[in-house]
Amino acid sequence: MADYQRFSTLRVQLQDHIATVWLAHPPVNAVNTALIQELTLALDMFGEDPDVRCVILTGEGKVFCAGADLKGRSQMLAEPAGLPQHSRRTRELFHAIRECPKPVIAALNGPALGAGLGIAASCDILVAAENASLALPEVDVGLLGGVKHAQRLFGHSRLRRMMLTGLRVPAAELYRLGVVEACVPPERLMAEAGEIARQIASKSPVSVQLMIQTANAIEDMSLRDGYRYEQDMTAQVAKTEDAQEARRAFLEKRPPVFTGR
Repeated sequence: MADYQRFSTLRVQLQDHIATVWLAHPPVNAVNTALIQELTLALDMFGEDPDVRCVILTGEGKVFCAGADLKGRSQMLAEPAGLPQHSRRTRELFHAIRECPKPVIAALNGPALGAGLGIAASCDILVAAENASLALPEVDVGLLGGVKHAQRLFGHSRLRRMMLTGLRVPAAELYRLGVVEACVPPERLMAEAGEIARQIASKSPVSVQLMIQTANAIEDMSLRDGYRYEQDMTAQVAKTEDAQEARRAFLEKRPPVFTGR
């Protein structure tokens, strides 16, 4: 059984096939080497754990993730190949979230800035508390980054304004723009994320994993190539035991019982 209590910068709870992960690096859950490595490992562990069907990622305290740990940056830069190593670790964290075979829901409990925005943008579904926001504040601290990931969430003009001014986009505006699925009072955030997670966890695990794999693969394909790939994957899904059970349950007017095969 996977040991999810091994982490120093994360708190993990597994219940009813849902893994809830709190970033736990006070005071603002800034991204340092330990958090990057532990979150990447946790996502890989979830991917291999048959008991996990969906992941909720949120932050402890009032901030989801304030971005790069600027206080520890000088120490990181002083290490041999410190910057390229840090850059590689950060890239791989974002890909670990995006490529996790289990859907990842970002429950934004507060600001997600810089690398925090990159973490959120790499998730499959986003919900936000009313006090949450997204921003790229790098322009104010002599850095640049996260714009490519933000392109998955924002249109051209809004994104350029964010990167050039450090504009924070509040949760209500994120909901208006369709960036997040819900904008709720902070005390309702985890219930909102949990409801979506439970809906996902009730579906066929093998179908959900193939859907995530397909969505990631076709994202940068042409229309023709992407739909052809999707058709091929549909044929694979249809051959699974879960797909056969889904069809039987539909005809018999009963809830399906999925086994993940």
